[in-house]
Amino acid sequence: MSTASPVRLGLIGSGWIGAFHAESIARRIPDTELVAVADPVPGAADRVAAPLGVARVYLDAADLLADPAVEGVIISSPAFTHADLVVAAAEAGKAVFVEKPMALTLEDADRAIAAASSAGVPLQVGFNRRFSADFAAAHRLVRAGRVGTPQLLRSLTRDPGLANPGGVKPWTIFLETLIHDFDTLNWLNADARPVEVVALADALVAPEHKAGGLLDTAVVTIRYDNGALAIAEANFSASYGYDIRGEVFGADGMVTAGDIHSTSARYFGAEGATAETTRLNIDLFRQAYTEELEAFAAAVRTGEVTGASGEDARAALALALASRASIERGAIVRLDDDGRVTS
Repeated sequence: MSTASPVRLGLIGSGWIGAFHAESIARRIPDTELVAVADPVPGAADRVAAPLGVARVYLDAADLLADPAVEGVIISSPAFTHADLVVAAAEAGKAVFVEKPMALTLEDADRAIAAASSAGVPLQVGFNRRFSADFAAAHRLVRAGRVGTPQLLRSLTRDPGLANPGGVKPWTIFLETLIHDFDTLNWLNADARPVEVVALADALVAPEHKAGGLLDTAVVTIRYDNGALAIAEANFSASYGYDIRGEVFGADGMVTAGDIHSTSARYFGAEGATAETTRLNIDLFRQAYTEELEAFAAAVRTGEVTGASGEDARAALALALASRASIERGAIVRLDDDGRVTS
């Protein structure tokens, strides 16, 4: 049994994933304590905090950041708030875990990274696939040279439904969905830099919302400077479940990761063979979500980030922004050494 004091964490944003993180901290992660919750919507923080026995509840995130009981913060508020909250948390001397995307522009990403560096606080970003057992195993095999030099890579995200297509913000498919795949591809091809991007996207699930900016289906091709070609694919309507997969093919072999099946059980009957599938992210990645917060709690103690860093998040964002530029221009775009679109 540990004799150290628990790591005291505060949560900013108590929506779907924030509520899940709160429960993980309070009930699934040893030696951590959820001490405060902040949400600007009246009653929202209370609904998360009360069942978990958390007494400190704030409407203003600034009040949580000023709370001396909070050592580290988990930011799971809307994406447009992330960069400012990272900066504010760092300036308050708090360790920072922020959900993806860390920022919506490279300038804001640089501002967030600089704030954490200047304050000397850990900054970890919520790319949970790095903590999924199968993706982590694939990464180890690639890093060990088992597939040789990567030549073809693939990462895909197929969400199981689109309940409110009119509520999806423009460019969400790149900035909030495929950004996971961009991080995965960069992580699996870690010694290389993206140099070219071409994207195709459309509203095929809900075409009536395309005029409002919806893109619900996309394919992005990336060329890296080691010659590898990668494909990132997303769709918002996989009727069969929540489908997340990855693949690296190289000169000496191939490794794959991801399985939609919720168990290894199979039913065989007159209609054929069937298997249950996973429908929610918090079910498919339950352990990964937990382990990424365990890693963050460790970073609060040690200062060492073992999950995705601010720089990793910036690199994934650069690909999301390049994809948007490719759609807007209808052309291949090229990236400079800083990840910015040059032509």
